[in-house]
Formats: sequence, structure tokens, C-alpha cells
Amino acid sequence: MKPITRHLSLWFLLVTLLLGWQSAMARDGLPDFTELVEEAAPGVVNISTSRTIERRDPFQDFGGQEIPEIFRHFFGDRFPIPPGGSGPGHSEERQSLGSGFIISEDGYIMTNAHVVSEADEILVRLNDRRELEAELIGADERTDVAVLKVDASDLPTLRTGDSEELEVGQWVAAIGSPFGFDHSVTAGIISAINRTLPRDAYVPFIQTDVAINPGNSGGPLFNLDGEVVGINSQIFTRSGGFMGLSFAIPINVAMDVADQLRDEGRVSRGWLGVMIQPVSRDLAESFGMDRASGALIADLDPEGPAARDGLQAGDVILEVDGEEVDRSSTLPRLIGRINPGDEAELTVLRDGREITETITIGDWPESETTASSSRSEPSAQARLGIAVDALSDDERERLGIDAGVMVTDVDPRGAAAAAGIRPGDVIVGLDHRLVESPEQLAELVGSLPSDRAVPVRLYRDGRSLFVALRVEQE
Repeated sequence: MKPITRHLSLWFLLVTLLLGWQSAMARDGLPDFTELVEEAAPGVVNISTSRTIERRDPFQDFGGQEIPEIFRHFFGDRFPIPPGGSGPGHSEERQSLGSGFIISEDGYIMTNAHVVSEADEILVRLNDRRELEAELIGADERTDVAVLKVDASDLPTLRTGDSEELEVGQWVAAIGSPFGFDHSVTAGIISAINRTLPRDAYVPFIQTDVAINPGNSGGPLFNLDGEVVGINSQIFTRSGGFMGLSFAIPINVAMDVADQLRDEGRVSRGWLGVMIQPVSRDLAESFGMDRASGALIADLDPEGPAARDGLQAGDVILEVDGEEVDRSSTLPRLIGRINPGDEAELTVLRDGREITETITIGDWPESETTASSSRSEPSAQARLGIAVDALSDDERERLGIDAGVMVTDVDPRGAAAAAGIRPGDVIVGLDHRLVESPEQLAELVGSLPSDRAVPVRLYRDGRSLFVALRVEQE
């Protein structure tokens, strides 16, 4: 062999080895889910439900008689009366699909509450194709967790991890039944943690980019160790399908709820008895805060723990037992995980000072304008752009408030309109002072600063809220 040929052969061999090594390194850098799926799949189940609903016959006003020809002409068979459906209405059976996973060998199964909501029959299909009828042990709508029980033993169970240890960027996988395709596996990473979603204040959701679709609900979310770290619950979508935003309930939250459902049949969670709102930048300035954070108490349940133990409307809750309330949506989660009857130390901003209040947390309850003639002074109307009337004793009793004046007119170009004040609002407080009459409001308005925003407490549509008011230099 000539030297140049030998050198080329060695060079090609070196390049081949290098490319193979790089390919192996690339493979080693990506997770392999095959062992995880093989181990975990037997513990994942398919859940199907059925319920019977009564449908109203659109032509029931004809008493079951033949539909007039004029309706047939325009609507055709769009609203036909089904066979045997004569009379005021008919029954229809609806079915839905979801997922779940086994948490005990004796047949306890966890899923989403919305998967089994209002179901007349719940059927669980195991990995070995057995179908078992399930009993609903309990469901908690606030966390969307439900526990089922099937009559079986020696079932394969899944190991649970610690959702508190999750980190953004960590690999995770889901197993479920999207669109009825049993034991489908999808994978991705954790996009964010401690997400708060509308109407779900008690769950610090795990956000992932794992492909989740209808039918995945209630199924497990795994870490790379094969441990369940969440229950796939919701997706954000404009199309009805997966768009890269999936949300799972942390397993620590879910297991706490499941244990209570199994042991007590209901869930106890901490309750403060306050109505809260976010602290905007202007409100933060009006309260003398360096930044917008905390939860502003807009109103209190007079029979609730907060009112009983000294909290007030206008307080801004900054910390609960030393943990920061960075935004208002954080507060329900922090309070909710405290056992009813336990004490909590709340750091509160009141009248520009931080104070500590000790509150005995309650248990979440199961249940949950004609004006008179006295006008405010022209100076108040001119500076705020509003007109107000005094409240009669009967009006105060009807509204359930002890003070306040009714806003009867708002100048759309004035400071009050810019703050969001509307006709019909009752101004209860201004700049940390109670407003008891139009005359007092005029005095308070006359002394308002023009270099900063001030808080205004309103009563609107049966609830209290705060807005930030900024008046112009006169």
C-alpha cells in the first residue's frame, strides 16, 4: 500500500470513530424513556364514564303532535323527535374518556375530578385489558382531584416523587389515553412551576410542553426516575388541541387531597375570610410601597377569622409565616395549606407601617340606588369629576355598610373616571379615611396630594374593592 493511501485510510478511520463517538454522546445527552414506560405502564389506567341527561324536546309545546309543516320547511330534520322521544323530552347517554393511575395495591385510583364529574357509571380498564367498575370515594373540585376504588387486589402501583424538588428545564413524561388511544407516551420539559390559573387559586400548577390532549386528563406525569410528580389536568388551547402549554397538579398537593378524601371523605383547607385584589403600581404608590406586591384586603367576612383576629380592609398582606406573598394569587395557596385551627403569623402593611398579626386559621365553609338630595361641594366635584349623594340609613342597612356616599355622576375626563370609579359606586374610604358624608368627602378631596396616588375603597355590586386615584395639580 502506498503511504498516501495508508494515510487516507487512517484518516477515514479516525473520522468514522469521531463521528460515532459524537453520535453516542448525542444519544447519551437525551433521555431514554423505554425502561420508565415498561415499568410504569401497568399502573396507568383508562377511565370511561357515562351519564344520562334529560334533553328538552324543542317542539314540546306541540304536545307531541305532528310538527307543523312550516317548521319542517325551515328546519328540516335538524331537530327531529327521536323514536320513543315523544312528550316533553327524552333521555340521552353521554360518555367521556380520561386517564388515571393506581396508588394502592387494594384498588385505589387517582384521577381528575372533572373526569368523573356527574358520572352515573365509572369503568376502569387496566393495562391487562380487564375492565372493572369503580366507586367514587371522593372528589375535590377546587384542586380537581378525585379518588376511585375498584374491587381488586395485588394491583401494580406507581411510585410518587416529591414535586417540591422539581426544576424548570427538567425532563418529564406523560402516559395516558388521548382521544382513547390507551397508554400513549409523550415527553417534554418543565416550562414553569407554581403557575396560578384563573379559578384555580389553590393549585401551584406545573407547566410543561408535554403533548397533552383530551383523554390525558387524570394521567400521571413522571420524572426520569419513573416517579409520579404530577397529574395532567389542563391545557391552554385556542384550537381544542395541544399548543405547547400543559398544566399538571403537583403530586404533593394531590396526595394530601387524596389522603383526606380516603380518610375523611372531604377536604379541609385553611380559610381566612377575606376578599382580596392585586396591588397595582398606582395602589403600591398610594400605600407607600416600593413595589407592587402582596394581597390587598378589599373586604372581610364579618364572621371570618381575619375580622375576628384584627385584620382590616385596606391591609396589604406581605408574608404568611415568613413566606412572601409576591402576588395576590399566592395568598389562597399559602393559607389553604394551613390546617384549620392552626395559627399563622401574617406580616401586614397598615397605614404605611409593617405589623405582625397572629390569625387562627378557619376551615373553608362548605357554602360559600335611590339617593337623597345632599350634594358634595363643587370643589370635590371639580377636582375628582364626580357628583355624590348621601346614603340614607335604610340604604346603608340594605347594602350592609356603615359609611359611604353614592356616586351619581362621573365626568369621563376627570380623575375619578381615570381611576375606574363608576356611577352607582359607593365611596367608603379615601386615603385611609372613612367617608361618612358628602361634606367630609369634600374636605378630604381638598387635602389630597397631587404628587402621588391615593387609595379609594369602593363598594360595588355587593363587594368591596380598592382603586388608585391620582388628582391633577390645581
